[in-house]
Amino acid sequence: MRIKPVVIWEFFQLAIAILLASIGLKAFLIPNGFLDGGVTGISILLSTLTGIEISVILPIISLPFFIVGWFVISRRIVIRSLISVLILSLIIHFENFEPITDDKLLISIFGGLFLGAGIGLAIKNGSVLDGSEILGIFINERTGLSIGLIIFWFNVILFLLAGFLFSLEIAMYSVLTFIITAKTIDLLLEGFEDYVGLMIVTSNSEKMQAALIKDIGQGMTIYQGKKGYGSQGEKQDLEIIHTVINRIDSKKVYNVLQSIDKDAFIIEFDVNKVTGGVLRKYLTTRAQRKLAPSLFQNEIADA
Repeated sequence: MRIKPVVIWEFFQLAIAILLASIGLKAFLIPNGFLDGGVTGISILLSTLTGIEISVILPIISLPFFIVGWFVISRRIVIRSLISVLILSLIIHFENFEPITDDKLLISIFGGLFLGAGIGLAIKNGSVLDGSEILGIFINERTGLSIGLIIFWFNVILFLLAGFLFSLEIAMYSVLTFIITAKTIDLLLEGFEDYVGLMIVTSNSEKMQAALIKDIGQGMTIYQGKKGYGSQGEKQDLEIIHTVINRIDSKKVYNVLQSIDKDAFIIEFDVNKVTGGVLRKYLTTRAQRKLAPSLFQNEIADA
């Protein structure tokens, strides 16, 4: 049976992910007794307390989470995750990275970066290196509690134990490691480009739309508002502009909007993921999508 190139690429990235995670653990966190959150943190904690190598503890601690995962997530993901954790354990056992630094701040930062990069890259390629997310999904399905809240309290208990058993200093540095790991994962999963949404209510809607297209090259959706109340009294039949912009463009967009209508009502909100539409990208060499030449042609000509 021929293996598809995309599958080969996924497994290659998984190999890189495992290597990055192992560097974070073996070269930074484990030699210095620092914890991360989740199953990895529990494994480091138990390894420190018992003297048993983390390469033995990690797959044992992960196994119950993967058994739960068998019933709540894709079995393909569970199988990949189990294989990934076993390979990670073997690499940790056999690799001989010397501790790179004894500076606690650098250990927290770079340990979190390497581990987060490994976990994030693994998730992007259909695998899990830490089973705490699986526990979150399992409890969420049965109780309705937020997955993020479950993982948060899971880690709060873990770091409190670390503070009680070791020292508050180790616990605080471990919290820093966890934060950096989590942010690195988010960065890999969501990308380097950050988008925000804008909802704009203005009495100069046509000029605003034309300016967004002509000066920014920005797509948008127009909603029809029936009635509104504000500092200028009651307004009826308003057009509401809804657009998503790259944060790099945000200052330019605000300048353009303010030049047209200083009294415009603007709501800015975070956007987690955007697909399709007309988006200005900066970290790619792909040609940008173009707005249709005839789009608002009359308005642009009048602007």
